[in-house]
Amino acid sequence: MPDDAAARDAAEEASAFSHPPVDPDVTATYGDHPDQVIDFYTPHEPDPEVPAPLVIVLHGGAWRAPYDRRHITPFADFLARRGFAVANVEYRRGAAIPAQGGEGPVAGRWPDTFDDIAAALDALPALAREHLPRADLRRTVITGHSAGGHLALWAAARHVLPADAPWRTDRPAPLRGVVALAPIADFTVAEKLNVCSGASRQLLGGESRFAERQPYADPASLLPTGIATTLVQGRTDVIVPEAVAESYAEAAARAGEVVGLTLLEDVGHFPLIDPAADACAVVAEEIAQLAW
Repeated sequence: MPDDAAARDAAEEASAFSHPPVDPDVTATYGDHPDQVIDFYTPHEPDPEVPAPLVIVLHGGAWRAPYDRRHITPFADFLARRGFAVANVEYRRGAAIPAQGGEGPVAGRWPDTFDDIAAALDALPALAREHLPRADLRRTVITGHSAGGHLALWAAARHVLPADAPWRTDRPAPLRGVVALAPIADFTVAEKLNVCSGASRQLLGGESRFAERQPYADPASLLPTGIATTLVQGRTDVIVPEAVAESYAEAAARAGEVVGLTLLEDVGHFPLIDPAADACAVVAEEIAQLAW
């Protein structure tokens, strides 16, 4: 990575992580594991009678244990201040042990990470009705950043999973749409580019299981979904490069589906979830276009 690109990425990351975590209005559980929780944020709309679209947020961090939902709470609060009801989902990530080769914590757990996203999405309507009574479930949009963008795309594709997948549903998720932010959306391209030090390979259990499990986990293999989908991508992103999102959009086109791809000039990986960045306002607008 060139020095100027690395310096820019570091500055963008520092800005995104400079905001203090924002506590939710209420936290609910969708399972027995400590990570099986959802934080709910009430919309900052002065009229309590006005229903608000529900935005489901899935955080990134390469599916690795050190990165939990706390880093994306300022983004969740930003959306709540824009009038959305927000559900910030936690899920089980990789074990906090070094990956093979000493590259750091392992990315994800198979099948636990997918078990949790499926369980959370299945539990969300009832939990939202209880804890976010102003949420209009008919206007639900799911968004996620980086690895969370992958999970958002996957959650919207459960009805096209292979027939023997335990997470498969018999009908599409009740979503107005998906807004995936710099998503790890095509595992083949991500592996070629060594995105996040082979995180997608680790998520699927390593090289020996990658090809076997890819059809169950790779959004680029799970098309068309029939659900409105937009990808938002910074053109100077050095963490998940633009080529990953473009490859997913091309795969969707080959499957007969039009996927929106919003490319932001002079924007890297982290401004998409940084309330201080103009890119974050673009993200909110993309969500609003699907929700309203």
